[in-house]
Order: sequence, then structure tokens, then C-alpha cells
Amino acid sequence: MTARRRALDARRKAEREERAIASQPEAETMGDVITFPEPIPDERLRLLFICCHPALAVEARIALALRTICGVSVPRIARAFLVAEPTMYQRITRAKAKIGAAKILFETPPPGEWAGRLGAVLETLETALGIAYRNASGAGDTAGLAPEVERLAEFLAELMPEEAEAFGLLAVVSVIRSRENARLDGDGAMVPLSQQDIAKWDAVRIEAGRRALDRATALRTPGPMQVLAAIHLTHAMRVHDRPTDWRAILRLYDALLAMRPTPVIAINRAVALSRAYSSEDGLAALDELDADRLADFLPFHAARADLLARAGRGEQARAAYDAALALEPEAAEARFLSAQRDALGA
Repeated sequence: MTARRRALDARRKAEREERAIASQPEAETMGDVITFPEPIPDERLRLLFICCHPALAVEARIALALRTICGVSVPRIARAFLVAEPTMYQRITRAKAKIGAAKILFETPPPGEWAGRLGAVLETLETALGIAYRNASGAGDTAGLAPEVERLAEFLAELMPEEAEAFGLLAVVSVIRSRENARLDGDGAMVPLSQQDIAKWDAVRIEAGRRALDRATALRTPGPMQVLAAIHLTHAMRVHDRPTDWRAILRLYDALLAMRPTPVIAINRAVALSRAYSSEDGLAALDELDADRLADFLPFHAARADLLARAGRGEQARAAYDAALALEPEAAEARFLSAQRDALGA
């Protein structure tokens, strides 16, 4: 199947180049002949654009792309979308069935259609990065996922230099990856962002992220990726010996929540609120969320446990840590959560 696809791609490329050459004025020498490369030269990025076909629901596009192109397991995809594994299996299966029933031609879209698929492509890469980031050790079936997301983000920004959100994604990826060496302690436990050793952060990547965000904002097309990048860069100001400006981060999360009213962003906003004002304020914000929907969402319980501990509500914090640990976190996160629970005492 792979050989057949490559042969078909090569034939289409040759036909395009022949048409392009035929349309040019007669060249005096071979050096004057202009050939045109593939519209999307990178194979994996091209497949992402193909999977993000507008005939499919947005979540189905992203799930299908994560599974078939990025190789992310269905259980990890399900956790990212806050749904049960059988539900996610059904969504991916239905998406594949719709492709067949509607006889959707999965071929490289022309450049005029890229913008209509860009949002789903960006969200796919952002979700893939989040899945990789959850596994602080970078081992197992997510190994290599973060570097690949970074590579594709760079390629996407190069391919679409007038798309601000493409540079926003690149900024997010650069800053998040700058912290990889600081994410584990000597015992292999996850180290939360606020406790990381900034000497281990990659200043070159942080600067690359800042340049990417500057490029994005210069295009004057605001979007959620740029706001998210601004949040990460505000955290990164610690490398300049500046305290974390939690009130600025809270304002950015307010803006992001207006653009993307999702539980994940609401949880992060509640944490920012707790740091900017008080743990009780953060807990009140968490209490406003749909606890039933978030019952199986580990970050909700982990955030709640931390805020309860900070508020001095030890017994409730211990129960929240137990709820988080019951959801089988990655090994590094499990070590961190266990240590936090144990620190509460009997």
C-alpha cells in the first residue's frame, strides 16, 4: 500500500512539473527551467492536512489524525478529549466509515483549502504535544512525539508564513520543550513548573519561542495559540530573575477561556487564580466546573488536591490525591502525587 501511494505521488508530481514547465516561456538553457515542488513537501504534514478533511467533525478529524498519523494510542486520545475509551474507538471508527461511505477523496488539498483545515491541524499538533508532555519521562509509546511535533510546527510555519497561529503554535512548542531537562528530579518524579530549576531550562528555545510569538503578533491576527504562547513566555520570565506574574497569567487565561471555553483551560485558570489571589478563590472556581464530567480527568483531581493542601484542608486534599492516583497517572507523575499526599501526614 505504501509503495503504491509513493508511486501515485511521484506520478502526480511529475505531471504537475510537466504542466508547469510547459507553461513557461521556452528556456534558453536547462538552468532556466523552473520546476515546482510538492505543495506540502513533508509527508507527515501532508497526511495531517488530508486527515483534517472538512467533511468530518473537528474532534473526529483530530482523533483520526492523532491515531493514524501521530501513532497516539486510543486510550491516550480518549483521556485528552475527556471521553471513555469505547466512545473514542467509536468516533474513530465512524470517521473511517464516513470516509468510505461518502467516497471522500483523501488527497493533498490545493493551497486555497489549507486555511480551512489549518485549525484542526494546529489542534492536532497541540493535543499531541500535550499528550507527550503528560509523560514527563518522555519514555514509552510517546517517546519521540514532542520532537516530531516541533519539527512539524517549524515546517508548518515555513509553509504558511502569513498564518499567525502557525507561529503561535511554534512559540508554544519551543517554550514547552525548553523545560524538558527540568521536568524530573533525581528519583524520577515529576517536577511541577513552579518548582523547576531554571538553570536547566533551554534559553535558546525560549528565545526562539519569543521570536515566533513576535512574528505572530506582527501579523495582527489574534488567536488562542498566541495567547497560550504568551502564558508560557510569562512563566519563562523567571530566567531573567523575575517573579511569576500570576495576575498577568490570569488575565491571559481569561482571554483564552473566552476563545476556548474548555474544562482544561478552566482548570488552568483556576490554578492561576489561586496563585494570583488565594487557594480558596481557586477552589471556588473549580467547584463551578462539571465535577461529574471531570470525574475521570486526572488534572482536575491533581489541581484540586494541590489547592486543598495549600488551603490547609489536609483530609480533603488526601482524598483528592487518592482520586488522582486511582486514575493511573504516568510513572513520574504518580511519584510526585504520592510524595505530595505523603507530605500531608497521617
